[in-house]
Amino acid sequence: QVQLVESGGGLVQAGGSLRLSCEASGRTFRNYPMGWFRQAPGKEREFVAGTRWGGGGIYYAEYADSVKGRFTISRDNAKNSVYLQMSTLKPEDTAVYYCAADSHLRGIVSTTPDEYDYWGQGTQVTVSS
Repeated sequence: QVQLVESGGGLVQAGGSLRLSCEASGRTFRNYPMGWFRQAPGKEREFVAGTRWGGGGIYYAEYADSVKGRFTISRDNAKNSVYLQMSTLKPEDTAVYYCAADSHLRGIVSTTPDEYDYWGQGTQVTVSS
């Protein structure tokens, strides 16, 4: 059974930083896209960042415009994990953050939630002003 477990959420003041972690179990996602989405109350789930294997030891990252320059996605294949380093946080970053994994090899990082097959339970990030 595949499981994704997020951790690292919490309450932080605007301008602060948080690091989210997501550990997968049940299968390896070494060569498969993984990403982070978020959902604020009353809003649809939106893409935040994603990473995909580009061949050899290369991984590509994609970011939503709203987080470019502030968030960094990384992965540790030995730990079957993906991370999201969030800096210069803003109140509008407040949401439940979800880790997602795709079981299809794609040449792009999909920004569509429906194209991810596995999801974590979510971790709350609250940024106070």
